[in-house]
Amino acid sequence: MKTIALVAHDGKKQALLNWVGQHKAFFINKNLVATGTTGKMVAEVLQQEVVCLASGPLGGDQQIGAMIAEQKIDWLVFFWDPLSSQPHDPDVKALIRLAVVWNIPVACNQATADFIVHSNLYQQNYQREVPDFSVYQNRLEQK
Repeated sequence: MKTIALVAHDGKKQALLNWVGQHKAFFINKNLVATGTTGKMVAEVLQQEVVCLASGPLGGDQQIGAMIAEQKIDWLVFFWDPLSSQPHDPDVKALIRLAVVWNIPVACNQATADFIVHSNLYQQNYQREVPDFSVYQNRLEQK
């Protein structure tokens, strides 16, 4: 079962909730993890369990980042607000960076999220390639 992380800045929460509501059927057989308030709101819209972590500014973004590094997240949906200053902007960048490092799909807006939901790859049991960082890790251990 795929695990999807859902995050939205305050200015994009309603857009995420609308999008999730439009795709209820897609989420039925998925594990969902989200930052605090977003998770509670998504659970209400979908009427299903969502694991709610801390709110983004209080470490929720970093908790999701840790789950990505531990191979516990298959897809990140992060409706971020590029027009608002965020006090935890370094955490946001770190989260997106980890998604790229670990080669998981990332949707930062509705259009990209729509493409992923409707992708034939996602409808199949697509297995992403997990990067092998053993050479990098060994180099660090030898220092």
